[in-house]
Amino acid sequence: MKPYVCVNGRVTVDIHEMFPADAKKRLEKLLASVGDEVEEIEIIHGGRALQQTVRQQVHSKKIKRRGLSLNPGVTVYYLK
Repeated sequence: MKPYVCVNGRVTVDIHEMFPADAKKRLEKLLASVGDEVEEIEIIHGGRALQQTVRQQVHSKKIKRRGLSLNPGVTVYYLK
């Protein structure tokens, strides 16, 4: 069983109540496990500490670019 649910090429993950280090580990593990059917990962992070983690500290060769949302508590990873 996959550790994520993909709907129309998008996976949504809510990390807004996690510590930054735990969120980083979870996102890096998710990025390592996603298949080719996943085109985007929408991350609901909330505040500044997690926003910084999501936008500056999580790295993967699968991330083509990071997109900002109209909601400052959400970031989208567009995958290769």
